[in-house]
Amino acid sequence: MTAMSPSSSSSRLNSLERPAQALVVGASGGIGSAVTDLLAAEGFETVHALSRSGPDRSLAGVRVGQIDVEDEASIVAAAAQLVEGAPLRFILVATGLLHDTALQPEKTYRTLDPEHLLRSFRVNAIGPALVAKHVLPLVPKAGKSVFAVLSARVGSIEDNRLGGWYGYRASKAALNQFMRTIAIELSRQSPEAVCVALHPGTVDTALSHPFQAGIKIKKAFSPAYSAERLLAVTDALTATHSGQFLAWDGRPIPF
Repeated sequence: MTAMSPSSSSSRLNSLERPAQALVVGASGGIGSAVTDLLAAEGFETVHALSRSGPDRSLAGVRVGQIDVEDEASIVAAAAQLVEGAPLRFILVATGLLHDTALQPEKTYRTLDPEHLLRSFRVNAIGPALVAKHVLPLVPKAGKSVFAVLSARVGSIEDNRLGGWYGYRASKAALNQFMRTIAIELSRQSPEAVCVALHPGTVDTALSHPFQAGIKIKKAFSPAYSAERLLAVTDALTATHSGQFLAWDGRPIPF
């Protein structure tokens, strides 16, 4: 596996045919919202911006709606809205759960809680897999399409040298395995399709805020910068890269 060379073109998705539709799941989050903003200027017939919270803004060319990745019926209903119109050629699942009021990353195996672990897997791994289940049948059989999910470097088993964050690490590792396996099957349906897990970098969002002080970096990326890099990387991908786990700069990350 080799590093990608992200495009420097003002258009970030030259490699995708038009007319086409795009989908962002988790569009109300920091990265999802930034990607949606960029996609709105990319010449898609429609950009579907879905999230648990639903409509919260209006943007030309963007259709805002609801989806709950913990509820398969919600995913089925959302997929039904994508059947009409141009081919669906770009999908990003930008959902993720590291912490909330009831859940904090585990520092030791002594604090493992089965319900918290199940919730991490439902949001971080099972939800994106179910999106693939109901959305990938809509991807055209010919021409390039992209199905990408936001993973995390801490989901790399080989790269784990610090320990901790059990549920988040394990659920992101499971997500990476889902994507690797889905990519193999998808290649039989749509030979030019790309299915990848992407690490967006450490981004200044609600997910990372409580932990930025402990991260040895000069500055977290802005959501807009991370979104730019992610679209540039996906534009450079071909079917030969399907099934990979890639960072925001196009470099492969070990599973």
